[in-house]
Amino acid sequence: MKIVNPERLLIQTVSILDQLKIDYFITGGLARAVWATPRSTSDIDIVIKILESQVFLLAKALRKISKLGYIDEDTAREAIKNKGEFNFIDPDSGLKVDFWVAKNNERSLSEFHRRVLKNVEGVKIYFISPEDLILNKLEWHKQGGSAVQLEDVRSVLKSSGKKLDMAYLKKQAVKIGVSDVLVGTVDSVT
Repeated sequence: MKIVNPERLLIQTVSILDQLKIDYFITGGLARAVWATPRSTSDIDIVIKILESQVFLLAKALRKISKLGYIDEDTAREAIKNKGEFNFIDPDSGLKVDFWVAKNNERSLSEFHRRVLKNVEGVKIYFISPEDLILNKLEWHKQGGSAVQLEDVRSVLKSSGKKLDMAYLKKQAVKIGVSDVLVGTVDSVT
């Protein structure tokens, strides 16, 4: 049985993004592990600001991680046009890196402005802020996401609690229509 080390793949991927000067931040389950109690995850979620002209170089660099690594460049180009998602599959670890193309809106700009550098095994890596992670999880839940989303929110609220910028969190929750769920979730952990 092979031991899966998401940190290794994370560090390799972030190193590539840094070399190619592609802005990014980590979100999803790995971000939860930074801001709260870790949970098992089979993928690495990264929001990126990428140009179509960078796809070939990104794909070439990712394939150096694993010769059998899979990335579809056409899917990546389509994701850039539609502000969607594409991925890289690393068969050596069995992990998938989901690249989410940043949207051109106020919220996405705010997320990049508020991202936080954290140290992972001696490497500085950008992560989504805990407040923006909470907002994203609430939005996914609202769109029909699983109960895992709310559990992630509760975990971040419990762990980060008084360090959170509640004014920002409440204001943004109103903007995206999740303030009722936020209030209920906050009440359930206090």
